[in-house]
Amino acid sequence: MVGGKQERLARHPLKRAGRATILDVASLAGVSRQTVSRAINDKGEIDPATKERVLEAARTLDYRPSRHARGLRRAGSVMVGLIISDLANPYFPEVAAGVLESAKPQGWNVTVCESRNDAEEERAALDLLARQADAIVGYCDSDDDVLDQYASGLPVVLLERAPDETRFGSVGIDFAAGMRQGVAHLTERGHRRIGMLDCALPGTRSPRGEYFLAEARAHGLPVGPDWLVLCGGHSLAGGEQALEELLERHPDVTAVVGFNDLVAIGGMRAARRRGLRVPDDIAFLGVDGLTLGELVEPALSTLCIDKRQVGRLAVEQVAQMLEGKEPAVGEGAWVVPELIVRAST
Repeated sequence: MVGGKQERLARHPLKRAGRATILDVASLAGVSRQTVSRAINDKGEIDPATKERVLEAARTLDYRPSRHARGLRRAGSVMVGLIISDLANPYFPEVAAGVLESAKPQGWNVTVCESRNDAEEERAALDLLARQADAIVGYCDSDDDVLDQYASGLPVVLLERAPDETRFGSVGIDFAAGMRQGVAHLTERGHRRIGMLDCALPGTRSPRGEYFLAEARAHGLPVGPDWLVLCGGHSLAGGEQALEELLERHPDVTAVVGFNDLVAIGGMRAARRRGLRVPDDIAFLGVDGLTLGELVEPALSTLCIDKRQVGRLAVEQVAQMLEGKEPAVGEGAWVVPELIVRAST
């Protein structure tokens, strides 16, 4: 290759960007997408000089072809890559089970990666799955531009991301409708001093926290942002720590909403340590609908998310996108939590 072309490849901006696509290689090499595919798969007749130009462009851009681009996908065979945040949290394995149950009747295979709520782990999972899978489903905090770098050209369905927050497919949880049910239930039981144990980055609030405060205002409750306490984690320990802080701020609190069931159960444990009776002195409402909530004493009231439905809707969207259709944005993209009343409220 002549020196001028080598220099052009070396300084190409995509070399420093994210994951390159087959279209990037085609553009840099000055050929069609089909020519790139033939050169990389060593198929069909292709001029040796053209092939070398394509391979050099691929090396320069660090292009790693997907399973589909390498011709490994058989007719009717689909590999779905699933990214789960935390397999130790019982919520996420139930979502994974929903994906597996819905994929199995279609003869699809599912491979699972765990991001551990870590940005680097998430990007490593995306990089791996973009080369091995035909579609990606999962919990991803990365923005759309980052996802484009890793999964360009693949169907992607993001979980617990509203359709208007991404250009990819998504399955959102309608926490606004959930909190409407939950706060209404607590006020019907006579509670007006209601706090929340939230999980978010320091100085921020989660969407669940925002909707909780909106419902508190709608009901005219004497509840402001300082009634919302951040947990140290999405866990029992996080709930215990946050409940202690909430009681220090507002010892007159009579009901608590947990970010999830684990946090709410942790809060109940901390309340009992202080000698408070649940629900006589303080009531607790969780979010998630874990089986664990039925086993604790008293049994936990919760805003139950149908985790199997989350998985089913995600698989349905993958099927649509593999057929070249647009991802769902209406009813097929949302799951509405259902209030389940038990002894804790």
